[in-house]
Parts: sequence; structure tokens; C-alpha cells
Amino acid sequence: MRNESHSDIQIPDKLYFKIGQVGKIAGLPTSVIRFWETEFSKINPKRSSSGQRLYRKSDVEFILRIKHLLYDKKFTIRGAKKHLGSDTVENKFSSDTMEELRQELISIKKMLT
Repeated sequence: MRNESHSDIQIPDKLYFKIGQVGKIAGLPTSVIRFWETEFSKINPKRSSSGQRLYRKSDVEFILRIKHLLYDKKFTIRGAKKHLGSDTVENKFSSDTMEELRQELISIKKMLT
């Protein structure tokens, strides 16, 4: 039997998922998902009026990334936090760089017109 990577998992195209649905998609008990919410601040589901957790697709994708790091790559929670934090820094840097390039291109365009 082949071990599925997190990128092989098909996430239904829905706006929100209940915790039980997330558990089935990720193959995790809901207690693990609730625990990860306390450890990873990026997992922050909305709450329905009745208090039920509602996860976005991006939350499910993030949970799958955490699962991959912890279960497949054998990271510790601390190591996964550090790794995922470095992803955030890289993404922010790329975003800042893109904004600088955009501003520079606008300025060049103004000079040419």
C-alpha cells in the first residue's frame, strides 16, 4: 500500500469544513486537530453562532502540512513551528520584494510616458 503524501489528498471545494470533516480528510482524530490549534497560531478556525469550529480550505492545507512534517518527516512540534515560521518569513520577504519591484516599475513607466 502506497503512503499518500499531503499533496495527494483531494480537499473538497467548499468554503468551510467542520472539525469532523477535517479529521476525515487529514486522517487525524479531532483531539489532535484541537491540540494543534493550541500549538500553531495559524490554525484559527472561525466559530459558528453555536460555537462550532469552521475551518477554511487554507486551514485544512496547513493542517496537512503539519501532519506531513510531524508524521512523515519526523519533526518535533518545535521543529515544525520553526520550519513553518521560516516559510512565513520567506513568503513575507518575497512579498516585500515584489512590492519594491512594482513600485520601481511604476516609476519607470512614469519616466517613459
